Amino acid sequence: MAIEIRLEVEEDYFETEKMTREAFWDLYKPGCNEHFILHQLRKSQAFIPELDYVACDGDMVVGNIIYTKAAVSDGVNTSTVLCMGPLCVAPEYQNKGIGSALLRKTIELASGMGYKGVVIFGNPGYYHRFGFRDAKEYAIQTAQGDNFDAFMVLELVEHGLQGVGGRFYEDEAFTTDAAEFEQYEKQFPYKEKHKRPGQFE
Repeated sequence: MAIEIRLEVEEDYFETEKMTREAFWDLYKPGCNEHFILHQLRKSQAFIPELDYVACDGDMVVGNIIYTKAAVSDGVNTSTVLCMGPLCVAPEYQNKGIGSALLRKTIELASGMGYKGVVIFGNPGYYHRFGFRDAKEYAIQTAQGDNFDAFMVLELVEHGLQGVGGRFYEDEAFTTDAAEFEQYEKQFPYKEKHKRPGQFE
């Protein structure tokens, strides 16, 4: 299997959103909205096209990673950081190192672009292997002032986050409007939603 890792172009967008829908369906809740969040993020001022990469098997998109600018603020000082996600791989291509390749490629690029750190919500068992650590180690909390295992930070340069602390604010494109999502979802084939063990809701 020869997988190509390359920058995403606009012509890939719909295929990537379809793949994202398949990858996240019923994973964290019945159905999913990650494909709609991806759709919104690309239209956001926070979107960073230079860090939007796809993995392709021939002409087929089988993986994607995206980054947006975010902020950490203590109420006085505000610092720009990266928010990574969604990161996904088509179900039939998972556990083949594709997600890892996308992540390593873009982490290296982000570091070279001068960003201080990356903040994510994800699976600690997966992301700790890439150097992500609990956000509380960097005195960073969620926008609500919380900390939990799935809230993690990667420092991109040594001591890059020194003096950075406070609450993390991601782009408003991560918030979805129910009516807009319902209209957007009509362009995809119907899929039945299922309640499964381990879902958040």
